[in-house]
Amino acid sequence: MNAKPGTYVIVLRCDADQHLQVGRWGPLGIQPGYYLYVGSAFGPGGLLSRVSRHCKGSARKHWHIDYLREAASPVSAWYSHSAQRLEHRWASALGKLSWTAPIEGFGCTDCQCESHLFFSAVEPDLAEFARRARCKVSSIACAALD
Repeated sequence: MNAKPGTYVIVLRCDADQHLQVGRWGPLGIQPGYYLYVGSAFGPGGLLSRVSRHCKGSARKHWHIDYLREAASPVSAWYSHSAQRLEHRWASALGKLSWTAPIEGFGCTDCQCESHLFFSAVEPDLAEFARRARCKVSSIACAALD
């Protein structure tokens, strides 16, 4: 992963039931399992900067995922350095997988997607996601970004 622009999925894991207040978006019940958050990074610092921020956390809450990070630990990031904006295509692909369920309205207040956050009770399958998204997707462990 480098500072070029691109699209990413942050894979987080939660081990206990929790309740969060996600800014003005509202309350969110969290259950044990995996959460997959889709985003893009086309500004300064590109993917490396944005994914590092999400994996390491930040005291400043700017995006919906910043609130989710209080309840779930980042495991890995799936990403593409494609210059094409894949965020909405990837959200659609995640929504079509049998092992995911969308968290309606999360992370997509500025687009027409149903969600940019998906829950999975089982460990997410990168290869299956990449097939559904119809593109090459790389992966990095969040611990490698420390």
